Amino acid sequence: MYIPKKKYRTVRDLFDIQTELKKLPTSPGVYLMKDESETVIYVGKAKILRNRVRSYFQPANANQWKLETMVPLIRSFEYIVTDTEVEALILECTLIKKHWPRFNVLLKDDKTYPYIKVTLADEFPRVFMTREFVKDGSRYFGPYTSGFAVSEVINLIRELWKFRLCTRTVAKDGNNFRPCLNSHIGLCCSPCDKSVSYEDYMRMIDEALDFLDGNHGAILKKLETEMYAFSDDLEYEKAQGVKNKIYAIKKLEEKQRLDNLSEENQDYTAVARENDDALVQVFVMRGGKITGREHFMLSGVGSLTVSEILTDFIKQHYSGTPFIPKEIYVETEIGDGEIITEWLSRERGSKVSLIVPKRGEKLKLVQLASKNAHIQLSQFGEQLKREKQRTVGAAAEIASALGIDSELKRFEIYDISNIQGYESVASMVVFEGGIPKRNDYRKFRLKTVVGADDYASMEEVIRRRFEHYFKDVEEAEKAETDEERAAIIKKAKFARLPDIVCLDGGRGQVNVTERVLDTLGLSIPCCGLVKDDDHRTRGLIYKNKEISLPRTSEGFKLITRMQDEVHRFAIEYHRKLREKKLVKSALDDIKGIGPARKKELFKFFGSVDKIRYATVEELCEAPKMNAKAAKEVYDFFRKN
Repeated sequence: MYIPKKKYRTVRDLFDIQTELKKLPTSPGVYLMKDESETVIYVGKAKILRNRVRSYFQPANANQWKLETMVPLIRSFEYIVTDTEVEALILECTLIKKHWPRFNVLLKDDKTYPYIKVTLADEFPRVFMTREFVKDGSRYFGPYTSGFAVSEVINLIRELWKFRLCTRTVAKDGNNFRPCLNSHIGLCCSPCDKSVSYEDYMRMIDEALDFLDGNHGAILKKLETEMYAFSDDLEYEKAQGVKNKIYAIKKLEEKQRLDNLSEENQDYTAVARENDDALVQVFVMRGGKITGREHFMLSGVGSLTVSEILTDFIKQHYSGTPFIPKEIYVETEIGDGEIITEWLSRERGSKVSLIVPKRGEKLKLVQLASKNAHIQLSQFGEQLKREKQRTVGAAAEIASALGIDSELKRFEIYDISNIQGYESVASMVVFEGGIPKRNDYRKFRLKTVVGADDYASMEEVIRRRFEHYFKDVEEAEKAETDEERAAIIKKAKFARLPDIVCLDGGRGQVNVTERVLDTLGLSIPCCGLVKDDDHRTRGLIYKNKEISLPRTSEGFKLITRMQDEVHRFAIEYHRKLREKKLVKSALDDIKGIGPARKKELFKFFGSVDKIRYATVEELCEAPKMNAKAAKEVYDFFRKN
């Protein structure tokens, strides 16, 4: 058992704000405000870091809502110096999206734009639509303003070149896979069974890349030469097929030319607000035509003005948008307009203008965007309120029912899973603000407990989890700088403490957990999630008393969701371990089936039952399998 020799020093002990304020430089840069748990709660940029950061701790700011709420929570800050204010702006946008600070205006929507992806890293590349831009050796074309436009291009490409659609790993020298349905109906050239050579397939890929690069002339010329060659050889059907390709390309080329007669690419933005939420409406004009509209929800606007809301929106929205229009029309002047314009122009590669229209059609479009924003907010306003009550409000109801004065933001819920003591495992799920935080979920495989002993199992799991916490923070304490300490804490899996520990069990498990926490010197509320005889959520066990919440309340519904989620996570982990053991016991005795083939068989078929009833031909399709090994597997299951 690990028991810390000394109490870990808090951030307040390690960081003296007044001393650090004196060290601030006069350079431009970005600053990050942090709370007691080293969580970033606000990110901002400054032309002069010293002046901006010091202003937060001046009494004159005490009457501002956000500062009045945020400043008492600040326990430390860090800053990053940049050469220019534009660089600070770019870095601020990046850090807001990385940390999602609670006191920044947050863009809730995370819309992405479609691309065409060519997986050049594969032996036989595929062509498909994606909304993720990842540096993985692939070529990306776009972004496109609509998924329909992408589908139109991809359908034409597949009609012209018949690229493979499946996700199989096809080797350069061929795998002799059995062709799938796409091959039989003429949608795939079937490289998996060597119907097309690697050289011919890559020649088609090169042609498609030329086409996507806009080199239609070269492709058309090449296809025309090919068409006449087929015609001279009296292969008229092949010549007709090439002619159909030429017609399809010319038709698409003509349509694209018509769509781009006008070069106007503009966005029209307007804001509607209600209490702490706002909605930004964007009318999208591409090629001189309104091609669509989008609305974006913003939270945490507090007492910000429309100008400030638009400033935050434009910084966040266009930092993540692949296409930046030439002109952005807004309903009012925004802060840092010159810097934002410079930044947008740099991102676009040509001049971008932020314009407040005064008259004419441009003003009418902004007014129309404003009208739509108010309509959208009236439609979504009640939905926002319900969502807030369902999450944050539900957590507050639980705190009130338990008589806990502090805010319960982070819930850690634990469950033990076993079947008659077999493969005992535990799961930890995390809810923050009433919402699952899946990146913080953890799994535990019991090490010291034998048999179905839920009390001993829970004791082991809780002890291991919080011993990890002390190890993580002690490691952080050894760091020489605040930056190193923050990096260690961020990387550590258990460096954060919950506001409350919840157990999928009754009094016994709660008492065991409280005893472990007390031994480790931790004062964290602990409650049990109890069920009735029908295995449905009934209430909470807290301080040896059962507490009930109205079944229709949001607090009760949140308890049910947490209980269902931790149970699902534990069962899922337990089932995976059972399947691994089943695979091991079922396939270990087959001659010629080693670890690599076992892994590929289970990956290919998904379960032992499917392997059991597969034919020799189907077994041969799995990677690393040959006819001899497939026959061994087939015969083994027929004899057993």
